[in-house]
Amino acid sequence: METIGNLWLYIAFFGIVIVMLLVDFLGFKQKQGQDVSIKQAAYWSVAWVSVAVLFGGGLWLYLQQTVGVTLANQKTMEYFAGYLLEKSLAIDNVFVWLMIFAAFAIPAALQRKILLYGVLGAIVLRTLFIFIGAWFVQEFSWVLYIFGAFLVYTGFKFLKGQEEETNIEDIKILKWLRKHMRITPQLDGDKFFVRQNGLLWATPLFLVLILVEASDVIFAVDSIPAIFAVTSDPFIVLTANLMAILGLRAMFFLLAGAASKLHYLPYGLGIILLFIGAKMLLLDVFHMPIWISLSFIVIVLAITAYLSLRHNKRQIS
Repeated sequence: METIGNLWLYIAFFGIVIVMLLVDFLGFKQKQGQDVSIKQAAYWSVAWVSVAVLFGGGLWLYLQQTVGVTLANQKTMEYFAGYLLEKSLAIDNVFVWLMIFAAFAIPAALQRKILLYGVLGAIVLRTLFIFIGAWFVQEFSWVLYIFGAFLVYTGFKFLKGQEEETNIEDIKILKWLRKHMRITPQLDGDKFFVRQNGLLWATPLFLVLILVEASDVIFAVDSIPAIFAVTSDPFIVLTANLMAILGLRAMFFLLAGAASKLHYLPYGLGIILLFIGAKMLLLDVFHMPIWISLSFIVIVLAITAYLSLRHNKRQIS
């Protein structure tokens, strides 16, 4: 499989990821007992998006000097299209996390800790999934058609707009954990485990962490196949994916109060998934330029945001 990635590019990228995680972690430690304000979340969101944009610009400069401007333009557009796609699909993670935190009555200060570990786990798991997916695509090209069909199916589910109410207690992994582990009935500060009468008990905070990680695995099943429709270059898939994930904590707190106002978002995501799935299914018939994919994603997200704002104004009036 052709890729622009080499050892030094991967080292440089993971170096950036580590620095960003350290910045996030240190900021978390300094304000551990405080809730996150919308203003603070907005600043962090702008910071993460800025880093992602700067990385894309740096990638273009590097490629322009090493492989030429044509390929540099192509790969950079693939990166930004993949980033936008992953960022938009990640909003669904936010909705699920809100439901999990509400079900367990997790205070905002502890949500920050859970999400930090959640992002760390997501980085490890998605990196693994991406390289496995890239290997499958290289060895069995027909798997792209399976990805495409799955995305079309998922897109139609979004468009139907009939999401089933999920009872947290009915989730199988939670039932299994409750059956096989000693779980304390209440939180114990920010501890995942405590000792009682010489025995090790897990706290509900540990259950929440497992559910957050499990939810990201489930969403990765949608998002990773989707980005392979944008590019088959594993380096671009990885960088776009992880850059989108790194800003998830800030995006969670930014959107937490606005989740109910994004009325048309599921329909927008459904249209995007249908488009990406159809693109995969038509790979052998029509090769779509990357700028079309990028433009389509931007336009759909913009229309979705506009319609949601209009819907909210009508409700207020």
